[in-house]
Amino acid sequence: MPAPQGFDYTVRGDEVVITHHGRPAGTLRGRRAADFLEDVEDGDPQEIMARMTGNYRRGNERTARHHPRNQHR
Repeated sequence: MPAPQGFDYTVRGDEVVITHHGRPAGTLRGRRAADFLEDVEDGDPQEIMARMTGNYRRGNERTARHHPRNQHR
């Protein structure tokens, strides 16, 4: 699986706003925000942000979109 990319975060006071390709993907507040900032220093920020927002790419979205049973959706 390719590594997540396109994530960024901004710290605003006691909250952390995570964006994905410029669009808001999640906001962390309180203890979760503090834990996130600690984890980002120690690990891969892109993977941590993908995990926190639940925005994992599985690689099959485009294939499923073009499948015949999904053509009328």
